[in-house]
Amino acid sequence: MSPTEVLRLDRISKRFGALLANDDLSLALRAGEVVALLGENGAGKTTLMNVLFGQYVADGGTITAFGQPLPPGNPRAALAAGIGMVHQHFTLADHLTVLENILLGTRSLWSPSLDLGAARVRVVQLADQFGLAVDPGARVGSLSVGERQRVEILKALYRDARILILDEPTAVLTPQEADALFATLRKMVADGLSIIFISHKLHEVMAIADRCLVLRHGKMVGDVATAATSPDALAAMMVGGEVHRPKVAAGVAGPALMRLEAVTTPDREGAPGLKAASLSLHAGQITGIAGVSGNGQAALSDILSGLAAPASGRLMLGEAPAPARWTPAGALSAGVGRIPEDRHKTGTIADFTLTENAVLETHARAPFSRKGWMDWRAAADHASAIIAKYDVRCPGPEARIRLLSGGNMQKLILGRVLEAAPGVILANQPVRGLDIGAIAYVHGQLLAARDRGAAVLLISEDLDEVMQLSDVIHVMSEGRLTPPLPRGAATMAELGLWMAGEGFDHAA
Repeated sequence: MSPTEVLRLDRISKRFGALLANDDLSLALRAGEVVALLGENGAGKTTLMNVLFGQYVADGGTITAFGQPLPPGNPRAALAAGIGMVHQHFTLADHLTVLENILLGTRSLWSPSLDLGAARVRVVQLADQFGLAVDPGARVGSLSVGERQRVEILKALYRDARILILDEPTAVLTPQEADALFATLRKMVADGLSIIFISHKLHEVMAIADRCLVLRHGKMVGDVATAATSPDALAAMMVGGEVHRPKVAAGVAGPALMRLEAVTTPDREGAPGLKAASLSLHAGQITGIAGVSGNGQAALSDILSGLAAPASGRLMLGEAPAPARWTPAGALSAGVGRIPEDRHKTGTIADFTLTENAVLETHARAPFSRKGWMDWRAAADHASAIIAKYDVRCPGPEARIRLLSGGNMQKLILGRVLEAAPGVILANQPVRGLDIGAIAYVHGQLLAARDRGAAVLLISEDLDEVMQLSDVIHVMSEGRLTPPLPRGAATMAELGLWMAGEGFDHAA
């Protein structure tokens, strides 16, 4: 290693059965450098970082950190070497508190030398410094997906990492919080921190990275200085050709297919419920919900999809009230399709095959059910069609879905919902974890569904996505919804202020 190098991965290969996830990959990281690691879903980015962090053992190659060989398959050795990782898929214990998860592995939680009070103070200071609001005493099992990601970031920062691997770290932050995080990271980089930054948001890559490494199908296909490239050039390198983004024209709003009328729901395990929320979902229109995760989006999604009932107010289907017993099965029968926020917990069943997951919500209908018997050939054909149309990279329809990358799981869920052609589509973080090519395709599909007459509710923490696709935008904060804001009526900075809770008293 050269004097400025802090990390070197040399000719790393990793195979899963017939799939060669990492193919003879090498990279180097210098002190005080930010390197962006880019690539499509399944390109091998997360696998490579899991090899670095010791969660996978490479089939070939070596790793050197700060001039010393890093033992393979040993996360504790990686941590001791000063490598911290914020995982794309969380490694948290649901039954422990936020503070206990952050301290887990640093020493015994029952050690007499462990000062929980001082640790709590430090966690709160880090949370304030990075804009990562989370209650140290909250049980992780009660947190939203976004809040869990904040805990993962705090875990790495608490351990004084000298090399920090960030896998999609800003997905749950407002623009102001993301800017604050980047400003703090730049200060830490100036003091010698080195960062490997994985993101599908190319504007973030351009803003923070010194150098970009691009993987495609497990191989390194690009190593360029950020100043010498552009988002379009990086996107083309990632997918092997030009990315065709959909053109977004204004939708033509039809009748309201679903409405909330001053709906309130109780708070649940520290998460806010809805606070007299009113919302109309119109045929031929995409309604965007912007907000930091954990501000009532889960309660909104649960009400609309039949998982919860209003404590007060009304849910309307067209001009009629929803049935008194409003259930997920009833919502499906009413033509409501749901893309859930958490693809692992509520979107799929890990040990089911892709075929079984593809018909989870439609298995009792024709053509999959005939006189009470499953037609597995029809189900497998349906799954194969989704795999082909949505570019789900997998061994085949009979593979267990837990073997897929997160992005490929998401593609199967999207295909399952969109191919059913529901009248109302609840799209909660629909492109989280997807690469730029897949994002363009999914956005095109949502726009096509809108133009066919579907009412689309887009819940996203990515303001770029909300502003690009939505005909009407509401901002959600602490369970409250702003009045509808037509496309172009508010800037990103103004929406960010609403997300932070400013403006609601004035609006009221």
